[in-house]
Amino acid sequence: MNRVKDWRQYRNATRAVRAGQYQDVGDQHSEALALTSSYVFDDAEDAAEKFAGTRSGNVYIRFTNPTTLAFEQRIAAMEGAEDAASVASGMAGYLAVAMALLQAGDHVILGAGMFGTTTRLFESYLRKFQVDVSVAGVVDLADWRALVRPNTKMFVVESPTNPIMQVADIRGLALLAAESGALLAVDNTLCTPVYQNPIDLGADLVLHSAAKYIDGQGRCGGGVVAGRADLIAEVRGVLRTMGPSLSPFNAWVFLKGLETLRIRMREHSLNAQIVAEWLAVHPDVEQVFYTGLTNHPQTELVAKQQSGHGGLVSFTVRGGQERAWALVDRLELISNTTNIGDTKSMITHPATTTHGRLSCAQKLASGIFGNLLRISVGLEDVQDIIADLDGALQHSTGEAGR
Repeated sequence: MNRVKDWRQYRNATRAVRAGQYQDVGDQHSEALALTSSYVFDDAEDAAEKFAGTRSGNVYIRFTNPTTLAFEQRIAAMEGAEDAASVASGMAGYLAVAMALLQAGDHVILGAGMFGTTTRLFESYLRKFQVDVSVAGVVDLADWRALVRPNTKMFVVESPTNPIMQVADIRGLALLAAESGALLAVDNTLCTPVYQNPIDLGADLVLHSAAKYIDGQGRCGGGVVAGRADLIAEVRGVLRTMGPSLSPFNAWVFLKGLETLRIRMREHSLNAQIVAEWLAVHPDVEQVFYTGLTNHPQTELVAKQQSGHGGLVSFTVRGGQERAWALVDRLELISNTTNIGDTKSMITHPATTTHGRLSCAQKLASGIFGNLLRISVGLEDVQDIIADLDGALQHSTGEAGR
């Protein structure tokens, strides 16, 4: 077992490989996969105290496991958080946060343009439990300030937004939230802790869909919430009672994903930058959304809070939704699927997939138009990715409108 007590003395690349490392049996160097649903107690007193929380140790798989604990400790170290709790999916993370920290009569301000299912959770399902929701423009702090009420308990924002890559002023939102007596929760899935650390900018909570870049190969579902220890303790209470917990196997996969996250993100970003620049000058492309482009409207803010740009690129094509669909159908290499962060490049049509359950008004407010496509740029040779896009753009020209 490593003897490190404080991971703050090490840089993030080291934390990604070493933090949370443990040995439960023998002398294995790699973290073991603890596949067990329950644990044997030393005696009746040991069982009683562990269940009561007065003695540390494993209790039951729904809320403790050595492998999931290692993953949580590693994410917490990488995000600069006091603690972290892992969950069965990214959306389970949002639900656990809401169940732990909100109650009937509370008000939440949600950033516009977030992942469609996140928006639907807050605007459709949590409203049933009398949690009121307002939507603010991500880039306009004045918009957030105007929506604050005495009962505002939480700001929720994704930065950059998926899929049109708007960037929130995280430090500004953190100051406004603190001034308003609210918590700030930031979805950091797209940048990962490699390229952005919202807690360093003042956020109270950071959420990830671990099925994206953290896994990196599209194998497992899962999520994680990191932040202040007192807030994470409340989230753990929800997991213990409601059970949307991460499986040990998936936690073990994510642990291994974190070890290569830094080098994968570098390659994703390099490829995405080249693809975005190629799309930006293509005559059939109207607009490209990528934080690495020099014409991004928030380049100064991006430089202040991101150290990189990730692998997600979105763009609009001339010819409307018919052209967009025709392009997707003409691709030979790039997969038509809705995940992101895989080694394989993927494309989707957000208006009818990831954001398909939003109303027309919600789509328009979030910039989700029928001619918008989103690419998760993978680790293939970038010239092959471009060749596939080029061929699809050429051959879809005459198909739109048929």
